[in-house]
Amino acid sequence: MKTFEYDITVTKNDLDALNHVNNVVYVQWVNDIAMVHWEKAAPQTVRDNYFWVLMSHTIDYKKAAVLNDVITIKTFIIDSTSITSLRVVEMYNKNTQELIAKSETKWCFMNAQTQHPTRIIPEVKNIFI
Repeated sequence: MKTFEYDITVTKNDLDALNHVNNVVYVQWVNDIAMVHWEKAAPQTVRDNYFWVLMSHTIDYKKAAVLNDVITIKTFIIDSTSITSLRVVEMYNKNTQELIAKSETKWCFMNAQTQHPTRIIPEVKNIFI
């Protein structure tokens, strides 16, 4: 399993009325790390011809994150079919190592020219799976 990760620091803009990270922000972070992982790992020629669309998404919230917490966000692929992949995103408080949230997201591989699902090409499987 190939893992990609980075750290972020919670800002005031991430907070809700209860002064902890808003649930919508966690969902945005799930999308952000998937996109950054794709952009950093896939060659430009692949990104020019293919993209991913989200098919389904689940997230479990375990602990609250608050202002100035440093969050380690990790992602990896746990399963794949000919046209889909199941991506896990885990978010940890960097200082305590406690799991804050975990999501599973099913993505469909798409051909940029036809705008239709297509088989995941070997170059992509080699990078992510």
